[in-house]
Amino acid sequence: MKREQAHGGGLMTIAVYHLTKGVLLVALGIGVLHYLHRDLAQAVAHWVDLLRVDPHNHYITWLMERVGKADEHRLRAISAGTFFYAALALSEGTGLALRMRWAEYLTVITTASLLPLEVYELFRKPDVARVIILLANIAVVAYLVWVLREGRRKAKKM
Repeated sequence: MKREQAHGGGLMTIAVYHLTKGVLLVALGIGVLHYLHRDLAQAVAHWVDLLRVDPHNHYITWLMERVGKADEHRLRAISAGTFFYAALALSEGTGLALRMRWAEYLTVITTASLLPLEVYELFRKPDVARVIILLANIAVVAYLVWVLREGRRKAKKM
């Protein structure tokens, strides 16, 4: 069985995830740029009112405090970081969809490099979502390492 057939489903699943994440991050970056010269706090208040969310909710209060601190410089920095991360996710997704070996290495490196931060966040504020995200990322890294080793082992046999 060819490598493309043996690992196609798993690689395509990871590729679709990264492509989706990249597209959503581009949309987020554009959304952040949209609010550069606008009153972001007023826009959030409008959405809170429109969605009939309790404005005294703990999370809404936290959000409003954060939004109030967002100046133009910070929004530009957030947007730039978001576009960079989107480009990385789109590169990984495209490379994995095309079954490029470099994309497998890139995805292993980027995903594994974030694991210590995820473990830190889990210990800082444990919850089910953080556990699930950590386990999913460990599974992705383990799977891709396995795929890379299988490819190397098969290449040596040839």
